[in-house]
Amino acid sequence: MFELTCPWTLSLIALPLLMPLLPAYKESRDSVRVPFFEKLVELSQQRLHSGAIILRRDRFQSVLVGLMWVCLVLAAAKPEWVGTPIEQQTSGRDLMIAVDLSGSMDTEDFVLPNGKQVDRLQAVKEVLAELASQRAGDRLGLIVFGSASYLQAPFTNDHVVWSKLLAETEIGMAGQSTVLGDAIGLAIKRFKESASDNRVLIILTDGNDTGSIVPPVDAAKVAAAYGIRIYTIAVGDSASVGEDALDIDTITRIADLTGGQTFEALDQSALKRAYQTIAELEPDLYETISFRPRQSLHWVPLGAILILYTLYDGYRTWQAWRVLRKTRGSHAT
Repeated sequence: MFELTCPWTLSLIALPLLMPLLPAYKESRDSVRVPFFEKLVELSQQRLHSGAIILRRDRFQSVLVGLMWVCLVLAAAKPEWVGTPIEQQTSGRDLMIAVDLSGSMDTEDFVLPNGKQVDRLQAVKEVLAELASQRAGDRLGLIVFGSASYLQAPFTNDHVVWSKLLAETEIGMAGQSTVLGDAIGLAIKRFKESASDNRVLIILTDGNDTGSIVPPVDAAKVAAAYGIRIYTIAVGDSASVGEDALDIDTITRIADLTGGQTFEALDQSALKRAYQTIAELEPDLYETISFRPRQSLHWVPLGAILILYTLYDGYRTWQAWRVLRKTRGSHAT
């Protein structure tokens, strides 16, 4: 279908009708007075005229000027060809993963399906890589934390790059402690910059908070105010003691405050079940964007003006050439 971006300009089509109301353009010319004027008139057999001479267009010129004016007004109205609607699906959810890289994550108490025993971080990487391949509808982000929290990957639809950045993480690269509250605070900051209304944070940790600027529970309250659901996964042994003891009460409180859930994963099978449950609670979400492609057609009336003027100029040139040729022929005879 056709649409005019500036339809009000069509009112200018009637503007030439006001031209007769304007005073005529007058141009004075110098003349030479000769004593034999009457004899010159007699020999030329011309009639005497007095006053101004008004130049008038012929019929073809009048039609051409009118058409050119209409074409100019149409071009000013900016006609557009509007195509059929095109729908695109975009990510409907921002999913941030926060991974604990403290020293206790090097404990080798996870067994892979092939029987190989690996440390906790390696088991987490295996499951997260599978998760990334199954969350095509989400934008994924990655935070790593230890003695401090860092953004490893901002929200992205490129899950291949996200998986590579996850694979590059190593135990202790963020320090040996566990600042769980600061990790939540960093996630809140990234979510505040996001336009998505569906915000989910998954935290994997095997210890307790050891010195965050903002206590984890207080950070969770702020997250809840921003509509962020937090799912916590405990990958450590809840029966452990000492500095590396798992504070299951705190991470359960964090999830409850934000409308999420807490899972305990003492082996890789339990870790997978936790992600499967989260996938059921947070199914793939897409947002459909519809738009119509638009192509400007203002060049069509401008092209018509150029063609009309070229044809008219060519016709007048041909007509003048014919008259000149006929005049030369008569002089030759």
